[in-house]
Amino acid sequence: MELHQVRYFVTLARTLNFTRAAELCNVTQPALTKAVQKLEQEMGGALLHRERQLTQLTDLGRLILPMLERTLAAADSVRAHAADYQRKTIAPLRLALSPCVSAALVSPAIAEIARVMPGLQVEVFETAPDLMGDLLLAGHAHAAVAGDDTGMLPDRIDHWDLFEERILVCGADFLPAMSETPTPIGDLVEAAWLERIGCDLLRSFWRAHVGDGHDLRISHRGRSFPHLQHLCAAGLGLLLLPEHAPRLSSLTARPLEGDPLRRRVQLLVVAGRHYSPALDAFVKLARLRAWRESFARPDRPMIIDRNQPAGAAVI
Repeated sequence: MELHQVRYFVTLARTLNFTRAAELCNVTQPALTKAVQKLEQEMGGALLHRERQLTQLTDLGRLILPMLERTLAAADSVRAHAADYQRKTIAPLRLALSPCVSAALVSPAIAEIARVMPGLQVEVFETAPDLMGDLLLAGHAHAAVAGDDTGMLPDRIDHWDLFEERILVCGADFLPAMSETPTPIGDLVEAAWLERIGCDLLRSFWRAHVGDGHDLRISHRGRSFPHLQHLCAAGLGLLLLPEHAPRLSSLTARPLEGDPLRRRVQLLVVAGRHYSPALDAFVKLARLRAWRESFARPDRPMIIDRNQPAGAAVI
C-alpha cells in the first residue's frame, strides 16, 4: 500500500465522483482508478460500488476509511513538521539531566534561547549518569548536564566543567542538627534522612565521612527534590541538597563542617557532531555563564546578542 493510493481513495470517498477526485488529486481519471483498484487488491475486496450515476462505499470501504484518513493526516503532519524544521521554525533541543541536577539550572538558558528562537521545542528528561554517554551518541539527547559521577565517558564525548558547588544539609530549623553553622558531622550520625532515589550524594557522603559502625537511617525516599523538601520542612528527616537547587524558604540549609562534600557540574555533548542553532546557543550560554554569581543572584539575565550569529552569547 502506497501513500498516493491512500490519498486517492480518501479523496474519492469524500467526493464519490471519480472525475472530481482525479481533479482534486491532480491526476488523470485512469491513473486514479488504477491506484484505487490496486488498493482494493491489497485489501482483499471491493472498496466502492461503481454504478453509472452513483458511487458508494462498500462495507469494507467504510471500515477502513477512518484508519486511512488517520494515516493520511499523520503523513501530512510529518511532512509539515519536516518543512518547518527546514525553515528553522522548529528548533528541537533534548537535554538529559542526572538525578542530582535540578532543571532550575538550565531553565534560564532555555528561557533566553526561546526569546530569540520562537520555535524552540525543549525536552528535558532525567537519566542515570552512567547512561548519558550512550544516550548522547545515539542521538536521544543533544546535551547532558551531570555531576562528576558519570564514570568513564566514551572518547567521543566532549565535557566541560561548568562550576564547583557545595552540598548542603537541609532540615527544619527546630531539629538539633540545624542548631550550628557549619553543621558538625558528628551531629548527623543518629539523624533520620530523606533519600533522593537515583542520586548517590547521601550514600557517598556516608561512606566517605561517617564510616563503618554507623548505619544510615533512611526515613523516607522520593524521586523529586521538591517533594522531599516538603517532607524535610515538616521535620521528617534531613536532606542533602546541591547548592544550585532551589530551596523552600521554610528550610534551613547549612554547610557541613570542613566543607567535605563538593562536586563539579559538567556539560556533555558529542565531539565533532553538527550543532543545531538551539544546541549551539545552549552550549555557549552554559559555558559563558557566571555560575557562582548566579547562585547569589538567581535572576541574573543571560543575554544573546541579536547582532551575532544564532547561538552567540554574551554574559
